[in-house]
Amino acid sequence: MAARCATSSTRSPNWKHRGVGFRSLSESIDTTTPGGKLVFHIFAALAGFERDLIRERTRAGLEAARARGRNGGRPSVMTAEKLRVARELYEAREHTTAQIARVLGVSRATLYRHLAPAAPRPNTSPSGG
Repeated sequence: MAARCATSSTRSPNWKHRGVGFRSLSESIDTTTPGGKLVFHIFAALAGFERDLIRERTRAGLEAARARGRNGGRPSVMTAEKLRVARELYEAREHTTAQIARVLGVSRATLYRHLAPAAPRPNTSPSGG
């Protein structure tokens, strides 16, 4: 926790020397006094503790979901059928990768990522690009 407090104070390194402090009107916290500094640091420690608990619970929840066979993330746009067609079109060498991607409704980057085991080939479009 000391590192977090040090980090927050380094964002504005001269605030103490300039006489700047935090004074809450509704919670009666005043960081210009020793008691106010203590309360402020206790709140910061509690916030850090809560953040760590949330992180642990999230990680445990994701691991439990994976154990049940659930994987997070966005579903792939490239289905097995699209990949089969992409490989056929790519290996036929009659279409550019941009044309293949357009026909399949995917980006060229997605096409290249899924065709990665195959050797990349130069673009054969008439415009050269």
